[in-house]
Amino acid sequence: MPPKHSFRANGKVLLTGEYLVLDGALALGLPLSVGQRMLITEGSGSEIVWESIRPNGETWFSGKFDLFGFDPIKTSDDGMALRLKEIFESAVRLNSDFLSKWKKYRVRTEMDFEPEWGLGSSSTLITCIAAWADIDPYDLLETTFGGSGYDIACAMTDHPVLYQVDDLSIDVQDAGFSPSFADNLYFVFLGQKRDTRLAAREYADKKISPKDIAEVSAISKAMCSVSNLSAFEDLLKTHEQLIGNILQRNPVKQDLFSDFWGEVKSLGAWGGDFVLATSTKSSSDTQTYFNNKGYHTFFPYKQLALCHAGVNERA
Repeated sequence: MPPKHSFRANGKVLLTGEYLVLDGALALGLPLSVGQRMLITEGSGSEIVWESIRPNGETWFSGKFDLFGFDPIKTSDDGMALRLKEIFESAVRLNSDFLSKWKKYRVRTEMDFEPEWGLGSSSTLITCIAAWADIDPYDLLETTFGGSGYDIACAMTDHPVLYQVDDLSIDVQDAGFSPSFADNLYFVFLGQKRDTRLAAREYADKKISPKDIAEVSAISKAMCSVSNLSAFEDLLKTHEQLIGNILQRNPVKQDLFSDFWGEVKSLGAWGGDFVLATSTKSSSDTQTYFNNKGYHTFFPYKQLALCHAGVNERA
């Protein structure tokens, strides 16, 4: 049976503004060529049958939910099942017609990246479910995972965005970020996905000044117009030092890659997830360096950045 509904959302990385985007700083978000698809078929019954698939075709989560109260009937992961129940309940509160018909819904999600990588498994899920439920994805995010919402903006666009949020509004603009030195940029996974909500709670205890927010916002703007790699690296270094001072932690290069010839910047929550690395050496030499350090998930910038990836590279 062909799917009745099909949705797709892009993965993301936050190039600048981590943590401070929650306090109104201007942040630079990058949508990725990898993402998540959701396919829904309908039949007779009164339940939701869910299956989530890894890039290699293996099932990483499965569950069956009662359609009346969304209680898990059978699941491979109790925590994930309860999270989906919460999302269903929030979606129905935002649109009472959603899932109001007695049907059997078979939902299959397919990811282009490993869910442990921190590239948007939650934000792509929220965006797809919001499209299915015909509701605002930012509203669904706020009532479930929380966060700034920059990842939702990336999920729905095909170009880098300058993102800013306050209590009253969300501002999303085309960033015009298209570095001429893209061949010198790489993404490296540190192997330990951070819990974004936990990281945000840790950050909430830090003292943030208007000067900090203004400086990060200025870096985000400057990143969009910088013309050479050296100036770009200076911005990365300044950003790392600023966030490090706020968190009272060493930048990732200082702790893990002090002998690396380029710059390394944390992306998103510090301590796991991906980093952005710059290098004037060949791609093979750069990859060998990180492989020798024990980091084997390595991507050239052009392979992951949606605005650079070719149509055939986007799954």
